[in-house]
Amino acid sequence: MSAIYVDADACPVKSEAVRVAERHRVPVYIVSNGGLRPNPHPLVHNIIVPEGPDVADMWIAARAAAGDVVVTADIPLAAKCVAAGAQVIRHNGDALTTANIGNQLATRDLMSDLRAADPFRQGSGRRFSKADRSRFLDMLERAMLRASKINGPTS
Repeated sequence: MSAIYVDADACPVKSEAVRVAERHRVPVYIVSNGGLRPNPHPLVHNIIVPEGPDVADMWIAARAAAGDVVVTADIPLAAKCVAAGAQVIRHNGDALTTANIGNQLATRDLMSDLRAADPFRQGSGRRFSKADRSRFLDMLERAMLRASKINGPTS
């Protein structure tokens, strides 16, 4: 059975992921290191990991597999999940795949170096928009349809 894993700290589309999970009747794992209000929905598993760098990422990476969908903006986590065969979607609806993950890692590293060299170069660019939310919902729906082909129907 497919599952949706959400890297939940600072994730603006948790409720959208739950709506899609409900429609497809698959479990959704909301993974964080605390500070989030637990979701009481019966398909939601609220996973609270210990404090520490990348602990939530490690929890997700250890479980995500082919037929699963991972929602994250964390590029190293995305790379691990793509390598495991999972589908990965950013909060804005961008898909991270075997075709683009190498470029995404390189860009991330370059931007990290640029920020380290120039402390005034901060911020991630544009704000999260309604169009991003809509694109995310569309991509998550498509990913769940592809996952059902891998794992079979969910009902």
